[in-house]
Amino acid sequence: MKKWGKILIGLLLIVALFSLFTNVLFLALDTSESQQEPGADMAALWSIQGGFRWIYPGSTTDSSGNTLHNIYLFEDHNPMAHAKEMVEHTYNIRPTLCVTINNEASSRIFGDNMINNIREENWGAGNDRGDAVSSSLSTSFPNPIGIIISLFTGDLRIFPI
Repeated sequence: MKKWGKILIGLLLIVALFSLFTNVLFLALDTSESQQEPGADMAALWSIQGGFRWIYPGSTTDSSGNTLHNIYLFEDHNPMAHAKEMVEHTYNIRPTLCVTINNEASSRIFGDNMINNIREENWGAGNDRGDAVSSSLSTSFPNPIGIIISLFTGDLRIFPI
């Protein structure tokens, strides 16, 4: 276990170091729609200067009106370039680091009920999606082993864009 703990701490330090000098785009990908072409169902921006900000993929667009939700549907198969362009166009922020998390990683890290909890907070309690995600995350402690496994399986990805 000591080895896994050191690996996790190392990865978190690398991400923390990157985030000191960059804008980070977080994308929650719904792979229940399609493994190859998931929908980006929630997103957030984070920076030292601006803090954490939830953004809705349906309202984040490029100059042609294409939405962040559909970045995997472009024929050029370069979803992160499109995501970067859309964030720049809508928010005038240039992300340089992206973190993606899919359904499998969410289950490993936050528990099997996370997506249902978000939906209940959003649809059932009438909260907007950002508040629903924040509320659901606040009641769930992340599983560090789930983070490590998800990094190795590719269900959680961290990369420059």
